[in-house]
Amino acid sequence: MTQVVLFNVFNGLIVGAFYALMALGLSLILNLSGVINFAHGGFLALGAYLAFTLIPYIGFWGALIVAPLLTAALGLVIERLLIRPLYGGDPLYGLLLTFGLAYIFEDATRFIWGAQSLPFQLPAFLTTSLSSQFFFVTGYRVFMIVIVVAAVGGLFAVLNYTRLGMRIRAGTRDLDTVSTLGVNVRVLRSLNFGIGIYMAGLAGVLAAGLLGLSPTIGANLIMPSFVAIIVGGLGSLLGTLLGGLMIGVASGLAAVYFPSATEAVIYVMMGLVLLIRPRGLLGEEGRVH
Repeated sequence: MTQVVLFNVFNGLIVGAFYALMALGLSLILNLSGVINFAHGGFLALGAYLAFTLIPYIGFWGALIVAPLLTAALGLVIERLLIRPLYGGDPLYGLLLTFGLAYIFEDATRFIWGAQSLPFQLPAFLTTSLSSQFFFVTGYRVFMIVIVVAAVGGLFAVLNYTRLGMRIRAGTRDLDTVSTLGVNVRVLRSLNFGIGIYMAGLAGVLAAGLLGLSPTIGANLIMPSFVAIIVGGLGSLLGTLLGGLMIGVASGLAAVYFPSATEAVIYVMMGLVLLIRPRGLLGEEGRVH
């Protein structure tokens, strides 16, 4: 029984890492641009399928680097052409636009790569178990944890120790003042959007290696990512990271004792957090307003 619990907790931690990567990108875009990006799951799926297409030519390692960058580049194009004109308007327009984009992404992946699930090729040494007792600890799962830690650490380093990051953090507080000080807000929003989409593309490549490829891979991960933001608290990237890991582990534990409630437990946790602390675990007072 102990091994079953450890297996599900470890799997929950891995899935929670996907939620955290997704949610961090969502939170970046929401905090600075005020856009609720429902197309984020579509960008995740695009990153996964691009990696699948690139692997025969540049290998897994090359695809891991290039696919998220290509996804971010497409995100910059979409932000420039479709999302930028909506800044400063009713947030509902951005929500509806990205909601429609999510369906376009999903149908586009079906049209290009087919509706059936596809296997994702991994290096052989990453698929082997590292322990005969804990068979679920494979090289790929450990590799994913390392990459997620590195990506999250890199994001926080950029936000705290670079001029771009400082401008992004200042913009989330008071974008008008940042603009008055001479910062090009359009470029700042675009770069921030690109970073957020890069996180989604990276999460897509990593998720495909564990979950396989299907057109709905992004749709399956997008709602828990929003829950992670709500649980962690709007405006807090650290809270978003914590929220993603918490709901992943909670879902893994529920799979042991209440298998039919693995999804419901995520929303129950969100409801409890909102009842006890409406701004989320590490959210800022008045941020929702």
